[in-house]
Amino acid sequence: MPGIEDWLNCPLDIVQGLFDVTNKNWSNKVTEYFNKKLQDKDSLEWVPSLNHTSLHLLKANTLVRFRCMIQDMYDPEFYLGAYEVVDKTSGQTTIKSGTFQDLAECTQNQRLNLESSRNVTLDRQTFYCVPVPAETEWVKQAFAENSRYQTCDPITSQSSRVKRALEVDDTTVSSAQPISNQSGDHDTDVTMETSDVSQFDKRTRRSEATGHGSMTPVDLNFPLPEEKGPACMVKVYDHFESFRVNDIVEFIGVLSVDPELANLPGQDNNGSGLSSAIDGADEMEGIEEQTAHSPPPSLVPRLHAVISHKLQHINPMLPVSLESEEGNIFVQSMMGELGSVRDQLRCLLQQVLFGDSLSADYLLLNLVSSVYARRDVVALGKFTVNLIGCQESGFSQMLQGLLSQLVTKFHLLPLSLQNMNSLRLTPKKDYTANRLKSGVLQLSDRTHVLLDETALQPGQLDTNGVHNLAAIGNAISWQKVDYDFEFHKTEFKTNLVFLVTSEGKSLLPHDCQVVLQPKTSLNIADVQRGIHQLISSGSVNLTRIRTYLGIIPFIQYNLTEEMSKIVEQDFVEARKSDPSQMTQEDFHSLLIVARLLSVSMGHKSLTRDIWERTKRMEQERKIRLKNASSQQ
Repeated sequence: MPGIEDWLNCPLDIVQGLFDVTNKNWSNKVTEYFNKKLQDKDSLEWVPSLNHTSLHLLKANTLVRFRCMIQDMYDPEFYLGAYEVVDKTSGQTTIKSGTFQDLAECTQNQRLNLESSRNVTLDRQTFYCVPVPAETEWVKQAFAENSRYQTCDPITSQSSRVKRALEVDDTTVSSAQPISNQSGDHDTDVTMETSDVSQFDKRTRRSEATGHGSMTPVDLNFPLPEEKGPACMVKVYDHFESFRVNDIVEFIGVLSVDPELANLPGQDNNGSGLSSAIDGADEMEGIEEQTAHSPPPSLVPRLHAVISHKLQHINPMLPVSLESEEGNIFVQSMMGELGSVRDQLRCLLQQVLFGDSLSADYLLLNLVSSVYARRDVVALGKFTVNLIGCQESGFSQMLQGLLSQLVTKFHLLPLSLQNMNSLRLTPKKDYTANRLKSGVLQLSDRTHVLLDETALQPGQLDTNGVHNLAAIGNAISWQKVDYDFEFHKTEFKTNLVFLVTSEGKSLLPHDCQVVLQPKTSLNIADVQRGIHQLISSGSVNLTRIRTYLGIIPFIQYNLTEEMSKIVEQDFVEARKSDPSQMTQEDFHSLLIVARLLSVSMGHKSLTRDIWERTKRMEQERKIRLKNASSQQ
């Protein structure tokens, strides 16, 4: 990067320079400016990421980015979009922009005029965002390696923006004051502190007072308990209605980490916060809500979004948008290779399934499946596979080890009695803290979930366990999760790829059951060595397979009129021969498998060869199921 750019290190100076109090659309110029700066991929890679850079290494009030899922949406908040400062010596007034920041800043020789008629109140929306749940390690590593930002010594990386020290005079007012009504409270002791008190001491005292010290960690409300990474409160200024809970978004904006933003329960505003100038502090707000909505910024930083991109996917091997010109060119360049890459993937899956080629075929179809449309309550495109006969101890963990190297989002959920009775799978509204408590099924589209039914033990499901089992069943059958808002339930549509491993037929609903028939006598360790050999020798190319799995779900498929007639004729003939062997459900399954088989080979329509192969696969699958049932 050729030198230090003001737009990266001092974005608020750019905003102030473009600020025009007489032009209500001046913020559009800000968005245009930063869009132009970041349209080059190389420039974007210089923007540090909260996902893989320690917060203490980032400079406050600089431009950062965050790849995340919107976990919750808070009520809109009001803030001072423009405020007046007065020079104490000359009395000259200046209007400053309050957009993209939490704190109103003055120099030592200035004071904030809260009573000015020129102050402008605006609103913005706050999203509580978490790192993308179930994001696999290779994805995180690839994004980190693509970043050109180099961290520097945190001592020398302090913001060049000067904040006026807290004054001790008859009208003590903090130089950095909250400009919104949701983060406008200050401690009396903080307000009255002199400039020789260090920020570290303030932060320490604040953590102790709020109980956010090392002994009582803040609940970051991640959907999956084992997730790591920072949560972030993202403040959005435009097009609030275009965002939804569970959307995957990359936000680029101004980082705000001032310790003044932590809201102390029961604290006295003492007239120092600008929220009182808007509509007054809400004294009735509960302690839990204050704590949840104003956590310490050292744990939950604030990000003021200047630019936001909804992400089609998080596959670092693909262009950001497959619908762009670059994306179309990339997909077309890959179409000729899809067949050979598919063969490599099938070989890898066959290895992990002990040489069973039929099970490998169906597992491959499961991996590329995705909901592409909805008809009434039916989600079209889902394909939950129940793999029967998984009796080897550690099989699901081995499957997890391989699949998490291939797909971008993967989660293993053992259906043990303890998990079913203790976990919260569906999100629930906490009205005391006024936030949505997350659950394991609050996942973004195209997350792969391996449900390990082999972990079941004898025992009794309690009320929570029964509720969780029903929630999983609804997610599989209808691709929806009912969020609990106490007085009512709200349906959230999902697009999750479920795979169920079990010893016998699963208790859960499914779209397809396949009996695993090992072709080798290898044990788990031998299979793992074989997989490692395939990858390390170059027989399979992980990069190509990851690219393949990213592209296939986006291929548009249609059934031509010619093939539609052939398919209908075959259905009629099969019904004539034996109606019990070709029900409406059987025919529907054939069409689903035919579609997935076509797109997995890179075909946008069904061919006669693929249709015949589909019928053979389904026939063999049914014979296996019949034989397995007769042996029980």
